[in-house]
Amino acid sequence: MPSAPPGAPGGGAPPPDSSPGITARLDRLPWSRWHWRVVIALGIAWVLDGLEVTLVGSVGSVLERPDTLALGAAQVGAAGSLYIGGAVAGALLFGRLADRLGRKRLFLLTLAVYGAATLATAFAPGFGFFACCRFLTGLGIGGEYAAINSAIDELVPARVRGRVNLAINGSFWLGAALGAGLALVLLDPAVLGPVAGWRAGFALGALLAAAILLVRRDVPESPRWLAAHGRADEAGRILDAIEARVAAERGPLPPPAAAAAHAAPRGTPTFGQVADVLLHRLRRRSVVALALMVSQAFFYNAIFFTYALVLTRFYGVPEGRVALYIFPFALGNVLGPLLLGPLFDSWGRRRMIGLTYVLSGAALAATGLAFVEGWLDARGQALAWSAVFFLASAAASSAYLTVSEVFPLEMRALAISLFYAVGTGAGGFAAPWLFGLLIDSGSRMAVAAGYGVGAVMVVAAGLLAWRHAVDAERRPLEDIAGPV
Repeated sequence: MPSAPPGAPGGGAPPPDSSPGITARLDRLPWSRWHWRVVIALGIAWVLDGLEVTLVGSVGSVLERPDTLALGAAQVGAAGSLYIGGAVAGALLFGRLADRLGRKRLFLLTLAVYGAATLATAFAPGFGFFACCRFLTGLGIGGEYAAINSAIDELVPARVRGRVNLAINGSFWLGAALGAGLALVLLDPAVLGPVAGWRAGFALGALLAAAILLVRRDVPESPRWLAAHGRADEAGRILDAIEARVAAERGPLPPPAAAAAHAAPRGTPTFGQVADVLLHRLRRRSVVALALMVSQAFFYNAIFFTYALVLTRFYGVPEGRVALYIFPFALGNVLGPLLLGPLFDSWGRRRMIGLTYVLSGAALAATGLAFVEGWLDARGQALAWSAVFFLASAAASSAYLTVSEVFPLEMRALAISLFYAVGTGAGGFAAPWLFGLLIDSGSRMAVAAGYGVGAVMVVAAGLLAWRHAVDAERRPLEDIAGPV
């Protein structure tokens, strides 16, 4: 690839863009069964992640039994860290490949990696094999995020992109509820019991992945990506097929709106060009995106990965009943993006991102105060967290939305993976470790202080977004960020 492509600093004049027609044709489509099929086939990535995280958390104590894998507590924790490490590595590896090789190749490959690794986990004979499978499972999930979010944004009409993206990201908690339910049923001695039940849970996750892989084969490559890589004829054929399917259901399509010409994206940018965009040309966007991703990752991981410890240590909830408390928590997390998502398209990104972040922080601080004062029992604590994360789930989902739509198309998947990796690496590792120490202290005040740290982080990020976030609502992606 030339070091200075047309339109880049030092290059010639940018050629006219072949994508305005593609953009207008995609954005004018009425919502249809085809869109539902795309959203379900691709959005399942978040459900699978929620399933994995919750299932492992629910069977953690089972894996310590001598008749299962006889793991120690440190080994269970290490397997969780390896899953997160794999997700970070997968995002970085597959994010770059999704920009270079295409969205479809990668969202098929990453799902296959996830499914194979999850199935192998069901047959793990000991810690070494189990840990390796957890890393590979994370590798597939991390790659899913980059390939999926970029593909969805490029296929969904601009007028509903915010609500669709938020709803998909919030579906993590459908997977969490599914994982908790599977653990309760499969570990029951009257069903399979602990020895075989944990293996069946992972096998069922692989079966779900295989079913979704069959559906994903019918999802087309992104016409925007094809046009950016000089394959406009192929993009046109795919668009013709999409329009024919939508018109067969919804009737004659409205004419595409007139679109302004843009400089044409060309190929995959070099790492130097990506760095120039992130650190210089769009530096303010990068700072906002980083603040949103790191703060929400710390906020979420601080609560979710220590949820069971708080319930058992401070409220005396039996270990076998902890999974029941996941359901109200998951309900708040699912409903938040669903009910608040439309406001991100109507009231606007900047206002809603700032509002949900600030209110999430204030709600967590209030919950921490109630926790210290002993105003809540276990059920009240679960309901309070459910209310907090009704807001926080929409806020966290908007961080992924922001990263996926404010950077150029040619580097969109890589940008998603970079910010996901940094956010997950910072919050995913630091928060559980810190809160584990605070909970081990046995002090409610210490735990509440940790909640205060999380609250301050998200409030600061929300205020930053209120001032500097991009008003991207209802705008074509090409208008939000021009080519590299």
